[in-house]
Amino acid sequence: MPGKTDQKTAALYDLGLFYCAAIWGSTFIVTKSALDNVHPITMVGIRFLISALAILPWALRRPSFTRHMKEGFGLAFFLCLLYMTQTAGLQFTTASNSGFITGLFIIFIPVFMFLARGERPKRMEAVSAVLAIAGMWLLTGGVRGFNLGDGLTLIAAMAYSGHLIITDRYVKSDADPLLLAFHQFWITGAIAMLLVAVMGWPTAVTGAKGWWIIIFLALFPTLSAFYIQMLAQRQSEPFKVGIIFTLEPVFAAAFAWTLGGEEFFWIKAAGGFLIVSGMLMGELAKFRLRRAAAKEVLPV
Repeated sequence: MPGKTDQKTAALYDLGLFYCAAIWGSTFIVTKSALDNVHPITMVGIRFLISALAILPWALRRPSFTRHMKEGFGLAFFLCLLYMTQTAGLQFTTASNSGFITGLFIIFIPVFMFLARGERPKRMEAVSAVLAIAGMWLLTGGVRGFNLGDGLTLIAAMAYSGHLIITDRYVKSDADPLLLAFHQFWITGAIAMLLVAVMGWPTAVTGAKGWWIIIFLALFPTLSAFYIQMLAQRQSEPFKVGIIFTLEPVFAAAFAWTLGGEEFFWIKAAGGFLIVSGMLMGELAKFRLRRAAAKEVLPV
């Protein structure tokens, strides 16, 4: 495991994690605004290929360029599932809904750990799941209000959980964050564009607005945030990482209801509050002093 960090460096890592939560929160309304200019899967493909090209010169300088390629395929599978469903879902649901439902990824982590390792969820985790489900009910309007976009975003939340769990395993093994990012980026982009070609979906990006948004998504929420996340998670306490990441749906809703101009509804805000409360309770349930002291990446 990496060595201990001083307070100044730890503060920089915390700031980096806040940056990740904020910039990822901004992507929901930004992405939704560009879907009139580009097919959602084409957007995913171009976005990740640009991110890969941006760090290609540094990846080529590594002694073993192909290192972590196998791990990259595993991570790319979850990235594809995450971003394809989330981006396509934004065609049918609001950016605020998408942000809050994506936040359910924390609730799915103990579920997957039970399926993978047989670890039974704790009582607080069960309560957090109930809170999150109740929040989603209010947010979407129940069974009748639950639409295709909400369903696709729920799949994205599950994929998010899988990606975090696998990233945790690789980063704790002292993997090279740059190569790990590079390989999952280009593989995700290649798979998305292959799917576009097979399905015959349009590849064009119409207008400068569409291109500027894709470039923004590629360089900031994708390239910089993913890289900062992997660096920070290697040193930051897992409890702190989880708590900071619960802010992502809060940022998503804040951007959607202000800069995005989405209509604010108290009932949806209450649903979002319950989801975030469930996320926080889920993190509290997973916190262990011994594991925090050991600075494991995620409390899984």
